Amino acid sequence: MIRVENLTKRYTGATAVDGISFEVEPREIVGFLGPNGAGKSTTLRVLTCYTAATSGTAEVDGHDVALEPEAVKRSIGYLPENVPLYPELRVGEYLSYRAALKGVPRSRRGAAIDAAVERCGIGDVRGRIAGQLSKGYRQRVGLADTLLADPKILVLDEPTIGLDPSQIRQVRELIRELGRERTVILSSHILPEVEAVCSRVLIINKGRIVGQGSPRELRAGLGESRATIAVEAIDPEGRASAALGAIAGVHEVSGPEPAEGAALQFALSADPDPAVLERVFDAAVSGGFKLVGLSSRTLSLEDVFVRITTEEGSGPAEEVGEEGEEVEP
Repeated sequence: MIRVENLTKRYTGATAVDGISFEVEPREIVGFLGPNGAGKSTTLRVLTCYTAATSGTAEVDGHDVALEPEAVKRSIGYLPENVPLYPELRVGEYLSYRAALKGVPRSRRGAAIDAAVERCGIGDVRGRIAGQLSKGYRQRVGLADTLLADPKILVLDEPTIGLDPSQIRQVRELIRELGRERTVILSSHILPEVEAVCSRVLIINKGRIVGQGSPRELRAGLGESRATIAVEAIDPEGRASAALGAIAGVHEVSGPEPAEGAALQFALSADPDPAVLERVFDAAVSGGFKLVGLSSRTLSLEDVFVRITTEEGSGPAEEVGEEGEEVEP
């Protein structure tokens, strides 16, 4: 569905994207992560034909972005980070205008707008002036815009920025739903959001891909495929350590260390399986010790992101502003 090979984008005095290659399969939701200035937005602008690459190739739905930009644009719904609405138009007028620009036939235009409005929850502001909308509503109008022509591919740059927690949950569910029938590239600074929605992640730093795979694969690549379980127990008979070590899925028991009152703290290295926590409860009952605290932690996507980008170099990439002079392809 999307194929990028040795893609490079240079500006005078800086390289924004440096020979990256990746593929995105049909109906896959892929998270695109990186520090500010790492090359995320530049890559998305190349894929959506807003800027030309200096070298390398990119294909979207079988079309070369350099040779067939109009065909590529027909395949993509693009939500930029800053939604470019016409502030003087009403929301319904804006969407009608955008549908016409996207080539939606007049006979289907009304139904397409109605469906996008309902999916994005903006029916209550359909008659409002776009320039009077809150940031959250502007974002949702932009998302509705991406759906008007029923594109095969969605490229979403910070789709939940400015939304409240309830709206964020709604947009996450919408993205999951859309991913069942479309390919989605999601760029976001909210890493728990990416981990909750995306099946695969690409991490870019200083213009290069420095990590890719599912969140589980990325954790395993750092040698962190296990969970750490903290157990706090009152153990007058000294049975807890042996009982915890005998639990299926527990690989190592550290401790005990003194905790508050008469409690002791144990640290278990275990499989990242919720069933292990249930077995800890069972072990306490059968072992005759009392649990007073239990928590589990696995390496988060945020941990992976920080470690990978830090290992690749402590300084941020050289940022390239929109005013930067492009190097001709």
